[in-house]
Amino acid sequence: MDQNFWLILLAIIGGAIRVSTPFLFVSLGECITEKSGRINLGHEGSMIMGAMVGYGVSLFTGSAWLGILAAGCIGSLFGLFHGWICGKKGVNDIAMGIALIMLGTGLAFFFGKSLIKPTAPRLDDFSLAWWSSVPQITQAFRINWLFILGIILAVVLHYGFKYSRWGMIVRVAGENEEAGLALGYNVNKIRTISSALGTFLSGIGGAYLSLYYPGSWNEGLSSGQGLMAVALVIFARWKPMQCFVASLLFGGAGALGPALQGAGFSYGYYLFNATPYILTLIIIITSSSKKESGVAPAELEI
Repeated sequence: MDQNFWLILLAIIGGAIRVSTPFLFVSLGECITEKSGRINLGHEGSMIMGAMVGYGVSLFTGSAWLGILAAGCIGSLFGLFHGWICGKKGVNDIAMGIALIMLGTGLAFFFGKSLIKPTAPRLDDFSLAWWSSVPQITQAFRINWLFILGIILAVVLHYGFKYSRWGMIVRVAGENEEAGLALGYNVNKIRTISSALGTFLSGIGGAYLSLYYPGSWNEGLSSGQGLMAVALVIFARWKPMQCFVASLLFGGAGALGPALQGAGFSYGYYLFNATPYILTLIIIITSSSKKESGVAPAELEI
């Protein structure tokens, strides 16, 4: 085959791994939240705050991993706030999520202005292509440790939701609130904790953007990935392992434009860059035209 084909294929594979990691963390986070019967559209806000806080902590401490931890913690604060407010009578989950997007974006823009020019320590990576000396191959298979951690987390959640006691408790809260109350569980507390855990992961996803790929802080860093991840969870049918596969699909879609440009195809470059957004739109339209009963957590349908 033509050499350009292989170059494009390798670039898409490498790009899918790099681009999919924030999608993976945010989608797993929203999967936890929605399994408990609550939807949080505010992941975009916790992502951008996680990116800003993670970058700042990495810059001032010299440790990218401390930045990751700080990003997760600031994300959890957003989740706790979302869970607390949504536990009040008459509060709409979706409206609250949109409000958190605006809040997180505004705070990140305000406090992050001084972080645009400085360079913070970045996360390390390693190459799986130990068997090859071809630069394109070794570069395509460079892996960040957060990607590995995301895969492990997807496996843990997959088995946890199926076989563990905490997984059963979360699913009961999401499937039947009255049954959860009858069993003596505080359903609102379960949902609040689930929301906090979910936004902890989305904060980490945001820090990945600023500390690894693309590896800098700017005000438009997340580019709507937090909202796209919500559609990704629907596409994955609320299953953690399918979230991983769907994240790779979204990552490959996001890597398509740069891969074509790197191979010298500049015609229609911006159209290919819009592929993830087009994919999100298709998923939303398709999902809204199908009855999700029996697939989605039942409390989400109320």
